[in-house]
Amino acid sequence: MAQKAVFIRKAIFVVGTASLINMIVMYFLANPHLGYWFQAAVSVFMMTYAVIYDRIPRRLHTVIKGVCLVPVVIGIFLAVYGNLSNADYTEDVVIILGAGLRNGEVNLHLANRLDTAIAYLRRNPNALIIVCGGLGVGQPVTEATAMKRYLTERNIAPERIIIEDQSTTTYENLVFAKEILDRRFPGGFRAVLITNAFHIYRAANVARLLGINVNPLGAPTPWQNLVPNYLREIAAVTHMWIF
Repeated sequence: MAQKAVFIRKAIFVVGTASLINMIVMYFLANPHLGYWFQAAVSVFMMTYAVIYDRIPRRLHTVIKGVCLVPVVIGIFLAVYGNLSNADYTEDVVIILGAGLRNGEVNLHLANRLDTAIAYLRRNPNALIIVCGGLGVGQPVTEATAMKRYLTERNIAPERIIIEDQSTTTYENLVFAKEILDRRFPGGFRAVLITNAFHIYRAANVARLLGINVNPLGAPTPWQNLVPNYLREIAAVTHMWIF
């Protein structure tokens, strides 16, 4: 039993340390957001928990495990939901949500969304595409402009691309996109909604609340950014469910 406790302590400490190192490195390499601070807090908690593991009463261990299980379950739900697609490749338009830029260029998250859209467009040559995202802090161009450039450089005809370049949040992405598409399709439209898999559940729910008929299609997330993005999304989804 003592050997098992020692193994658990070491495993928790190693995982916490690795997570903290990952957070520090990616904070400077990726676009920092609240999820990285969540990851830092979780990492420090794990390391501290490992250090004082033997001094914690058994009942408190049970409580801690129960509390930790909740975000794990939510995260698994988001991952499963985000990787289930019901796109039938007959939709009228593809909606791609913005994800920030680095020095005016799309980041890895956004590149994955755009690559997923390109694969979709090759199977549905009649669909239009709307790229969403305004001007981020310190960026020379809007997200939508950078997204269009990325697509046209990969042989997507510019006349197929509609720009929505005023939004700064997921909600605004979808509100402003709907305003544009309602004018373009006065008889109504069916859309594919593309964002990273961790974000699909919340984005699809917002779209449907706004009255957009969407079929979600999740894009992969860079492995090195999985933890902070899922932590942030777990917090956002929990807030959505409560409020």
